[in-house]
Amino acid sequence: MHFTDRTDAGRRLAARLNHLKGQDLVVVGLPRGGVPVAAQIAEALGAPLDVCLVRKLGVPFQPELAMGAIGEEGVRVVNEPVVRGMGVTDRDLAAVEEHERGVLEHRARRYRGERQPVRYEGRTVLVVDDGLATGSTALAACRIARARGASRIVLAVPVAPHDWSARLGGEADEGVCLHTPRQFHAIGEFYADFGQTSDEEVVACLKHNRAAHATSAAPAAGSASERDSLPFDRSVRIRDGGAALDGRLAMPRGAPGVVLFAHGSGSGRKSPRNRFVATELNRAGLGTLLFDLLTEAEAVNRDNVFDTALLARRLTQATEWLREQPDTQGMEFGYFGASTGAAAALWAAAEPAADVTAVVSRGGRPDLAGPRLPEVKAPTLLIVGGRDHLVLDLNRQAAARLSCEHQLAIVPGATHLFEEPGTLESVTELATDWFRRHLAGPR
Repeated sequence: MHFTDRTDAGRRLAARLNHLKGQDLVVVGLPRGGVPVAAQIAEALGAPLDVCLVRKLGVPFQPELAMGAIGEEGVRVVNEPVVRGMGVTDRDLAAVEEHERGVLEHRARRYRGERQPVRYEGRTVLVVDDGLATGSTALAACRIARARGASRIVLAVPVAPHDWSARLGGEADEGVCLHTPRQFHAIGEFYADFGQTSDEEVVACLKHNRAAHATSAAPAAGSASERDSLPFDRSVRIRDGGAALDGRLAMPRGAPGVVLFAHGSGSGRKSPRNRFVATELNRAGLGTLLFDLLTEAEAVNRDNVFDTALLARRLTQATEWLREQPDTQGMEFGYFGASTGAAAALWAAAEPAADVTAVVSRGGRPDLAGPRLPEVKAPTLLIVGGRDHLVLDLNRQAAARLSCEHQLAIVPGATHLFEEPGTLESVTELATDWFRRHLAGPR
């Protein structure tokens, strides 16, 4: 069994955990890679999402091999067989632990700020990671949950060695794993995409979950004026012929317009990076529509993923759908495209009947829009990472073909996925400024 990425693993794992739905449950992801998996499960089960801060203690000369783990609540786990077998001294162990303790404290501030952890006392705590190798971090996470008063602990991972449950020593009350191969070398070998999860993605997952729970927990307002003063964040479904495209429409009060997201390379409305950008656009007072440009069945065919004309048509259809909705009639619309989705955004913006106010491309492939580029009329911002050399060259060539107002913004030190600290936040600031400048004033 293999997984496309952590989002795919989370969806498939969620299907095995449906028996927990309706319980007094909190889903806990292990940063960083376990959080996108946990976010999918929390959404499927309608549960709050938190992080359990655990740091692996890697062997100094082979850091991917865990010789133990540390975590919140003073939890400390040492894998003595690994320490002895690798010849790690007490001084080596202490040095690694001191470093990882500093990282742990930094991430606690980064992910939670001044907020306290979600309450565990008396609840079922579902601990989730993107896989289990030695079991040290999972063991530490279970002990943290127990120290915080969890009444029941369930550990869930997409993949682990065949003897994984024995490694936990009964720390979890229940274990769920989709794939337990006998031949197991590393978690990443079971993922097509096992790229590093960024801090920004973790924060985006937590923000999205908090926003969803704040919306669902908000009391119903009495008068029409009270209802109108509230923002909304709801699931929507857009039809294009026989295809039903699921999405999420978020509208802050008084939003002047809506930014539609065109995802790239088989990604969808649950993309952590795009959700991070969307959350910040909402905070800036702009509406957002995150939706799947392809159905699950269509996405299996990789040709569809790179069918720019099809994706552009879906984006145009979603725009027309928004024009007909009572809450968004008469608004301005903008497109935010990522990777191959940027080509779809530019293609759609070049349509003769297009009435799009602004376009932003993040790490985009505008070259895939080909001859349509000179027809784009909407002001266009191309954002590229300074270390994404091939895509940077493609964007420079595309910028030379644009006849509309346009700008090429380079984020120093960023690679294609903007995984480096602070780079995705730079993208968000640039996009927010562009959309606020070009979308009309309040309704």
